[in-house]
Amino acid sequence: MAASSETKTVHSPLVTYASMLSLLTFCPPFVILLWYTMVHADGSITQTGNYFKQHGLQGFILIWPKPTATAWKIIFCYGAFEAALQLFLPGKRVQGPMSPTGHCPVYKANGMAAYFLTLFTYLSLWWFGIFNPAVVYDCLGEIFSALIFGSFIFCIFLYVKGHLAPSSTDSGSCGNIIIDFYWGMELYPRIGKDFDIKVFTNCRFGMMSWAVLAVTYCIKQHEQNGRVADSMLVNTILMLVYVTKFFWWEAGYWNTMDIAHDRAGFYICWGCLVWVPSVYTSPGMYLVNHPINLGTQLAVCILVTGILCIYINYDCDRQRQEFRQPNGRCLIWGKAPSKIVASYTTTSGETKTSLLLTSGWWGLSPRFHYVPEILAAFFWTVPALFNHFLPYFYVVFLTILLIDRAKRDDDRCRSKYGKYWKLYCEKVPYKILPGVY
Repeated sequence: MAASSETKTVHSPLVTYASMLSLLTFCPPFVILLWYTMVHADGSITQTGNYFKQHGLQGFILIWPKPTATAWKIIFCYGAFEAALQLFLPGKRVQGPMSPTGHCPVYKANGMAAYFLTLFTYLSLWWFGIFNPAVVYDCLGEIFSALIFGSFIFCIFLYVKGHLAPSSTDSGSCGNIIIDFYWGMELYPRIGKDFDIKVFTNCRFGMMSWAVLAVTYCIKQHEQNGRVADSMLVNTILMLVYVTKFFWWEAGYWNTMDIAHDRAGFYICWGCLVWVPSVYTSPGMYLVNHPINLGTQLAVCILVTGILCIYINYDCDRQRQEFRQPNGRCLIWGKAPSKIVASYTTTSGETKTSLLLTSGWWGLSPRFHYVPEILAAFFWTVPALFNHFLPYFYVVFLTILLIDRAKRDDDRCRSKYGKYWKLYCEKVPYKILPGVY
């Protein structure tokens, strides 16, 4: 089966291959280096660098933790629990967007219930002395090591499944094993009829682990110091507000590039299974051993500003979702929305129409929601202050990721809508930040 246009690269072949091979090669060891520096080197890149000056590459082998039975048990219990919640919790049936082949996936929207039940169960296990979350922090290196290898094997499974047993017609190979493995073979892979793999990897494992680890770091700092510093509280609250927003809006997420356009391969699935729990939570990981006191005024200021950024990010997505549902018949900032009616042709030759919103937040730029998302990440990191750069790695990474995503999305829309996208760009000329880019 031939791959659809969704698997075409948007960068030059040289940049594409170089970026794929470098990410496949360097991301796994970076996760271990990040953990080691945060937990064992005071968050100092210089201290880690001095260690390698003394021990050379052999030192890297020494610090790489071996996956332990405890680590595998924690991962298995957590994954099995989330899979069970995804399958068996009741939820409203939600239809996803139509794919280029005319396929419309159907989901069960029970993410919010799974989120609250997960946190309630986790905190209850701690409160009643059944399980101490500090164990997760103490085994963090072993857990990340196990996730690195286990998720890589899982991505191989997805590659083989895409070749031998695809779940829908939205699958195929571009003929290059590296691209197929990295970008994925299937758009909507499932096990059986109801277990959606991308919902599990992206939402129920990856995003859920973000909240679980944020709480874990908070509990670990309390265990070490007998209290939780206001810097950790601000970091934890903002992360939990952001993840709560995500699960409140989970059905909207199923319409985004991650689900509706990016296939299930190393880029998405390994990233959600490994990169999210390690890199996205890293500011909290740093704060465990750095109980910084911000003072009430500064802490409240950072907290309120961060929550405002998260709200604006949510409101951008809410506007677009409300605009789409009634076919554009709604009010945006108290007025009838400005829009472009764009037609496009599916891979089967059928002509369809889409509405492109050009007012509200979406009149500022087509990806203005990236701005408050980056700012929110900055505000839950800034409680770490500025003694070390590494806590800010996620902010830098997120900025690069979203700029690249904006380019990929822009190229996809230009290919899909043609002259209508050109008209849209004339009305909304900036890609992300109005007046700048």
